[in-house]
Amino acid sequence: MTRVDDGVFSGAAASARRRLPRLFADYVDGGAHGEWTMVRNREAFREWGIVPRGLKNVETVDAGVRCFGQEWAAPFMLAPVGFAGMLHPDREVGAARAALRCGVGMAVSTFSIDPMEKVAKVGGAPLAQIYVFRDRGLTRDMLARAAQCGIDGIIVTIDTAITPVRERDVRNGFRHLSRPTLIQMAGMMAHPRWCLGMAGRGTPTIGNLAAYTSAHGIMGQAKDMAAQIDPTLDRVGLEWLRSEWKGRLVVKGVMHPEDARNVIAAGADGVIVSNHGGRQMDPSPATLDVLPQIVDAVEGRGDIVLDSGIRRGGDVVTALALGATAVSIGRPWAWALAAGGETSVEKAIRALSQEVVDILGLAGLEDIAALRRRGPQALWKL
Repeated sequence: MTRVDDGVFSGAAASARRRLPRLFADYVDGGAHGEWTMVRNREAFREWGIVPRGLKNVETVDAGVRCFGQEWAAPFMLAPVGFAGMLHPDREVGAARAALRCGVGMAVSTFSIDPMEKVAKVGGAPLAQIYVFRDRGLTRDMLARAAQCGIDGIIVTIDTAITPVRERDVRNGFRHLSRPTLIQMAGMMAHPRWCLGMAGRGTPTIGNLAAYTSAHGIMGQAKDMAAQIDPTLDRVGLEWLRSEWKGRLVVKGVMHPEDARNVIAAGADGVIVSNHGGRQMDPSPATLDVLPQIVDAVEGRGDIVLDSGIRRGGDVVTALALGATAVSIGRPWAWALAAGGETSVEKAIRALSQEVVDILGLAGLEDIAALRRRGPQALWKL
């Protein structure tokens, strides 16, 4: 079974794996097919070092950035994570409260347990991750709901037209949880803290989608609505979405410079360079491998967030030195939520933020603007 290093989140990850039933721990940890991409995402960062610098005034280091029209206290956001609300009773709302207190961005998944309306009430202007569905009326309704609850930015995911085999989920029967087997029930009951916590929240549904399907249980709802994701989406479809949505539009799942050019030409305000944390195409290049090409293709016409593989403050600084506006983390905040809910998510965010500040200071950089000016010269290719 593949395992990559968990970096500054190692304590939360270890705690999450102890607390969660195996099928949920594997859902968070696992990737597609042979999980090569998931490993490569981490290996790519190990090929870069950050050059220490002295004789610089770093008494005060500011790691804040402006990204997707928002001011963040640190250069990262919480990526959309489907079913995150099944990991802890604090659910997505708890993570949103932690992100708000720490001053970082967050995107709520279409497949979240808490609906976007509930997450938006926390404040902090979360982004809503959506899909373009075959039924354009359904897509319009999702956009209208986002606007009505004060969300001014959406992230449309383009790399999930096909759902690949995720072998851990197959072994665990994850997609059949709506009618759990005796083995699955025994596995869940072996984790009483998780069981008791989740039982106190009642029967879960996919909050954003329950109104659009009559399917039974969260996995039935997920299967029904996943079949609605439009596999024919092209640039024309993206232009249609741009015409329907007046707020900020970000496209997630961009891994090729031509896709980046098409996305920006269609009117997107930014891109997220992502291979879904190794959960879609396998094998795939690491996101860090393709980042410089995406930066060249965008030509400063939109923000660029690097997703997949971030585990350390040094990873964040490396990505920004290579041209990213900011980065996003998915598994790390999911581990933290599973480990200890809202409090643990806040602790994880602050730990990563502090590492970023430390690395900037040791590199003789007083803020992100100084890092951008130095660019790749801040790095050493191993």
